[in-house]
Amino acid sequence: MRFGQDVGGGIFLLLIAAAAFWGSWSLSFGQLSGVGPGLMPRVTAILVAVMGLGMIIHGLAAGGEPMQRWSLRGPLFVLGAILVFALTIRPFGLAFAGPVAMLLASFGDSDTRAHEIVPLAIVLPALCIALFKYALRLPIPVAPPLLGY
Repeated sequence: MRFGQDVGGGIFLLLIAAAAFWGSWSLSFGQLSGVGPGLMPRVTAILVAVMGLGMIIHGLAAGGEPMQRWSLRGPLFVLGAILVFALTIRPFGLAFAGPVAMLLASFGDSDTRAHEIVPLAIVLPALCIALFKYALRLPIPVAPPLLGY
């Protein structure tokens, strides 16, 4: 049976949801009186699975565009950016890791231009620092530990 991009995308979302649900299986879900650390990952996984099922149903009912060939460029640069972020957030802080990861991920799309991504790579990490470090007071490193932020 040939299926379109919607069905393929829906199957991919189901796989992501299954991986997230499996990865959060050992975390406590919590109770009505207190939320556990497993609540958010599992609820998000369920919502992603529902969206995936919706895409599959829509794709089977409406047909849609056939599957096309795709390049490894995008996934490799995005996964590489995630890895670089994970390796640089603790030693260098969010002020460095955020922009570097965003710039690296932008190489995954040949249509992205520097005048589009550079301002975004400055503004979004600044907003993340304001939200996570100062508004929510989470212990996220902003700069290298030697600078004391």
